Amino acid sequence: MNFEYLESAAERIPNKPLLINLVSRRVKQLNRGMRPMLKPDHPHQENLDIALKEVAEGLLDADMIEPVEDVDTETAVDKLLSL
Repeated sequence: MNFEYLESAAERIPNKPLLINLVSRRVKQLNRGMRPMLKPDHPHQENLDIALKEVAEGLLDADMIEPVEDVDTETAVDKLLSL
């Protein structure tokens, strides 16, 4: 693992559990054959380093969304019918 990429990625996404999940998902995608969003440094670069570099360069990011408020069924039906 390239620690320089790790430090740069951690600066972009300071939430460590989020960074781990994001990089883990991207490594799985790369392992399944998806193409990298950037050119690898060398032909045998590990997918982990490629994913970290994508985050470090801002090509891969995660957005936190706010939970949607709970709505009861009757209110939801009324909203749909009013459309």
